[in-house]
Amino acid sequence: MTLPITGELDLHTFDPRDLDELIPAYLTECAARHLRRVRLIHGKGTGRLRVRVHHLLQQSPLVRAYRLGDETSGSWGATLVDLR
Repeated sequence: MTLPITGELDLHTFDPRDLDELIPAYLTECAARHLRRVRLIHGKGTGRLRVRVHHLLQQSPLVRAYRLGDETSGSWGATLVDLR
């Protein structure tokens, strides 16, 4: 599957088991295209997906910082990522 690299990735359509490969690959492509801010939409739900996403971001050498969205960018249903 080919994903458009726009700096925004909605994770609702993906199987959570695919995140371990998907998120690092997406961040790599964003960095290669000089995108410095990425928005990952994980939804609010139970929080399990958000926790997994944050764990993967903590492990990535490409990530400078990340935080939950604000009222205009998805609130706690999205994570904003600053890339190096």
